Amino acid sequence: MTTDLMPHPSADPAVRPRSDVDLGRFNRNPPDISFGALIREDYATHGRDFWSQGFWAIAIHRFGNWRMGVKSGLLRAPLTLIYRVLNKHVQWLCGIELTYTVKIGRRVRIWHQGGMTLEALEIGDDVHIRQNTTFGLRQHGDPRWLKPIIGKGCQIGAGAVIVGPIMIGEGCTIGANVVLAQDVPVNSIVTVPKPVIKPIR
Repeated sequence: MTTDLMPHPSADPAVRPRSDVDLGRFNRNPPDISFGALIREDYATHGRDFWSQGFWAIAIHRFGNWRMGVKSGLLRAPLTLIYRVLNKHVQWLCGIELTYTVKIGRRVRIWHQGGMTLEALEIGDDVHIRQNTTFGLRQHGDPRWLKPIIGKGCQIGAGAVIVGPIMIGEGCTIGANVVLAQDVPVNSIVTVPKPVIKPIR
């Protein structure tokens, strides 16, 4: 498989992309599966554990997108209130920040909870994410479209920080406590340097 990556589609801070203009206005759940089937698939992805906090974060994210398919603003209003309350509870109780505006593929699993800010531009199918992970902007004040895209099939280790308008290629493994602000080619492994062990003098 090639290791070349397409450039990030929204990497220019001076040009607001159309995707940002439309952000949050449409249902961005995967279009090839019904809402009910999607929730059942997410439930299976999380080991059929009803109390999995990762499952609840994903399920509420799916609900937040599904409600945007309700065309009437009047009918959608109570659904929006429900979504906001549930989403805030996920942040408080699970320590997972994941807004519905993040585009998420199928079979994404959040393995653990706590200290997680998953504000990527897009997370592909079959991505696995561990605790204390941060996706988001490189620095305060950057336009909100300057966020990473996580490719399909990636494994994200505990404590990883992935920021800025970068592309993480399909099939990558990002090790624990790695800090990334640059593109990663497909099928790559990124780790921190090995610890240095010295005798006590």
